[in-house]
Amino acid sequence: MVAGLVERDHLGNGTVAVMYAPFVAAHEAPGHVVRWATWDGEGLETVTIRWENEGFTVNGAVGRERIEYVLRLSPTWQVRQFILFRDLPEPDLWLATDGHGRWGEMNGAHRTELDGCYDVLLPCTPFTHALPVRRLPLLDGHTADVPVVTVDVETLEVLAEPRRLTRVDSVTWRFDDEQFEVDDHGLPVDLPGRYRRVS
Repeated sequence: MVAGLVERDHLGNGTVAVMYAPFVAAHEAPGHVVRWATWDGEGLETVTIRWENEGFTVNGAVGRERIEYVLRLSPTWQVRQFILFRDLPEPDLWLATDGHGRWGEMNGAHRTELDGCYDVLLPCTPFTHALPVRRLPLLDGHTADVPVVTVDVETLEVLAEPRRLTRVDSVTWRFDDEQFEVDDHGLPVDLPGRYRRVS
């Protein structure tokens, strides 16, 4: 058992999964802060996780791509809203979901092509790997098909893409072919060849 992790019986049927440590600092200023650098050291991302309005608000600033994003999550890490800022004070992209796989834009337009997805994937950050990791109570060695909303931050193209998530062991996960370890909060440490955790 990894420090900071606890076992929990989810369904009362003996199914045991490992749950992650709470974000104690998320209730305080400035929140729980995590940083990653690109593998070559040229880019830095800072993520702040705060507990607000009975859920989590995640603010990410990705230096190399010069973008900021906001994720609003339920207490169980289900995505509720995704907001992307590039070079304007107003959002370039603002998506919301009802928690049941139905997506739309904040102006009310239904994005039917995204329906069935529960997570958002930004290829320019390791943080979004944590969304299905924390949301799904997989046992060691188990795999789940995870359709995700993939966002291209340059073109603003948004696609629904099938992904596969495997829990290798208590700290190791594989997202498609990319294997990584997580900390006691379920956040990626390093994504070898792409990102290094620096704090």
